[in-house]
Amino acid sequence: MGIFFNNGDRKKENNRPGNEETRQDALIRKQKEEFRDSHLVLKNASARQFYEFSFDMDDFPDIRIKNILHLEETGLKFEDHKIAGMPAAGNVYDLDIEFYHTKDEKNTCVKRIQLYVNADPKDLWKNIPADINDRFYKADEVSFKGAFLDKKIVAASKRGRSHAHEGKFREDDFAVNELSEGWSIVSVSDGAGSAEMAREGSRLAVHSINTFFSSEEILNELETDINVVYQASSGIHAEAEQNILRLLNRSVEYVHQVLDETAKKNSLSIKDFHATLIFALVKKFDFGYIFLTFGVGDCPVNLISPDFSEVKLLNRMDVGEFSGGTRFITMEEIFSEQLSSRFGMTRVKDFSYLVLMTDGIYDPKFMTENKLVDLESWKKFFNDLDGNNDDCARVDFINDKDIDRQLLEWTDFWSRGNHDDRTLVIIY
Repeated sequence: MGIFFNNGDRKKENNRPGNEETRQDALIRKQKEEFRDSHLVLKNASARQFYEFSFDMDDFPDIRIKNILHLEETGLKFEDHKIAGMPAAGNVYDLDIEFYHTKDEKNTCVKRIQLYVNADPKDLWKNIPADINDRFYKADEVSFKGAFLDKKIVAASKRGRSHAHEGKFREDDFAVNELSEGWSIVSVSDGAGSAEMAREGSRLAVHSINTFFSSEEILNELETDINVVYQASSGIHAEAEQNILRLLNRSVEYVHQVLDETAKKNSLSIKDFHATLIFALVKKFDFGYIFLTFGVGDCPVNLISPDFSEVKLLNRMDVGEFSGGTRFITMEEIFSEQLSSRFGMTRVKDFSYLVLMTDGIYDPKFMTENKLVDLESWKKFFNDLDGNNDDCARVDFINDKDIDRQLLEWTDFWSRGNHDDRTLVIIY
């Protein structure tokens, strides 16, 4: 007896709900597998830098990411279909993407991906403390804030990475003093890297110049001559200017003498104390602020007008192709090379900033001497101080309760190839 098939009944059988669900399940499973097997590459992140990655799901319109496991280890978060945040440290992280199909939301699957976080270059440098028992010990970093005439001052000095990596001392230094008769002085020095006692040379340089001008007699004499220069008839200016120059000459000769005597006392050469020196001795008179300045070496003193329309370099700098190399206050030859050209006397009605810095700041932020008198370069510099930098480090000159700490943190910026000590002083 033959067997006959009813084709109509078979068609009805294929259209039963159970078979339709099977085909849908197969499609869901296929789409899940395609996403799980897809080559999904996260862009690399960098430690301590903001990171953001958005998932492009155009090829998988029915797949939704529910969560990303182990992401908390990276310091990042997953929200609104993207990973964002600032990773804390360099590493390779295994992450598990939990995902589901829009037609099967209850069943989640996992896709393994990797996130590469590049190490912060700063982390590759050691930070070995300097020997606290050394006879010329100097702290690795210092900061200061206070009053300067009727304005404010903030200063920070930080050991460079090259010195920290080897456990050597910070060779920069600065000193700030409120003097009598309404004067204030700020000085900055950069010890020569090749000099054995450069750290003490810079310390002695800034403190001895400030000590010299702590004399009321000297300050009164300066004030008398300054009043003559800016208030008396022009016929007697020359003598008063010469008197001012004579006192300024005496001040740096005194610094040289202190360094020389210290070297002899310690059975060393004055060359072992090689250091640059810049200073600004300032007073507010009825006719404006008077700045008496000096510079030897490659550290600048800059004055910026109240409306940021003008910037002046107040000292001569020993830089450039034909400068003969950096000069130091310890060199006898500077006293026979037209020393008067290293001094300046400037009068302004008002100012917004007076800035002194060592080459650890100047080199990476300005690079060339001509940019020190370029307004756009200074605007960029203060934008950097305002937080427009990779570290988002901000120095707040308005809400300045912690400004000394902020400036010290800012000086830790990364600049490839620039790892010298950094000292920055700003009067504002």
